Amino acid sequence: MLESVTRKTAFLGFEWDAENRGKCRKHGVSVQEIEHVLTHAETLITPDPKNPAGEPRFLAIGRTRQGRYTFVVFTPRQRAAGARLRPISARYMHKREIRKYEQEIARAQERQASGGASR
Repeated sequence: MLESVTRKTAFLGFEWDAENRGKCRKHGVSVQEIEHVLTHAETLITPDPKNPAGEPRFLAIGRTRQGRYTFVVFTPRQRAAGARLRPISARYMHKREIRKYEQEIARAQERQASGGASR
């Protein structure tokens, strides 16, 4: 079972360079869409279960302002001024993934409404 939460992430901004911009754009997802997904309240964020040892990686699943379901892999980077999010890759989601996202959002909202634990 996917352990998920609905939350806003506290951070100072994003870390972009030519490498991660290009990797994200390869699938047609813009910088603005990625930043919206990572800051939207109904984005599911969970640790990446396939991440090798090393820096922490997370999966974010949410929607763009235009309503397109999007999957983003990112890592938080701690800097002297504070944390920044570094997107690693992004793509639009398939129908099966969209159904799973909608189920997880509904579960998270139910937990919040009932006063259940959320991370």
